[in-house]
Amino acid sequence: TTLLVLPFFVATGLSAQKITQASSTVKVTGTSPAHDWEMNGTGVVFSGTVSGDAITGVNLSFPAKNLKSSKGKMMDNKAHDALKADKSPNVTFTANSIPVGKSNVAGKLTIAGKTNNITLPVTVTKKGDTYVIEGVESLKLSDYGMERPGMIGMKTGDVVTVKMNVVAK
Repeated sequence: TTLLVLPFFVATGLSAQKITQASSTVKVTGTSPAHDWEMNGTGVVFSGTVSGDAITGVNLSFPAKNLKSSKGKMMDNKAHDALKADKSPNVTFTANSIPVGKSNVAGKLTIAGKTNNITLPVTVTKKGDTYVIEGVESLKLSDYGMERPGMIGMKTGDVVTVKMNVVAK
């Protein structure tokens, strides 16, 4: 019996493949009474394990202070304060599994030290041994206990849109 079952376990073990990001982008956009704004994030770390037609054990994170705008350091500092980046330095998303194709993925998103369960629309495209993972979601800053940044009595809108693109191998 052991000889019959052993090939199954060996084949299963060989089919699971760890992947990490080869490249990634994170973009956050929002509004304010003065102008719309955009911030780009760097330093994204992604990991997961390919298992059949899904990526399991998904973990994505990036340093909150790596979000930068084209509007300058003052806006960056206000955003980092709102993100509570000194006390909670990373933005993270975890999920048990993301299937190849289009799906709504249940996971946990942590921003500014607060974790919420979310459902994130994600598209995973397999190209050879590479996986392209794309997601877009609108979030409320208030859902994460964040103060809306602003100055001179004008504050940003409560809703921001987060776009993520990860190429993993």
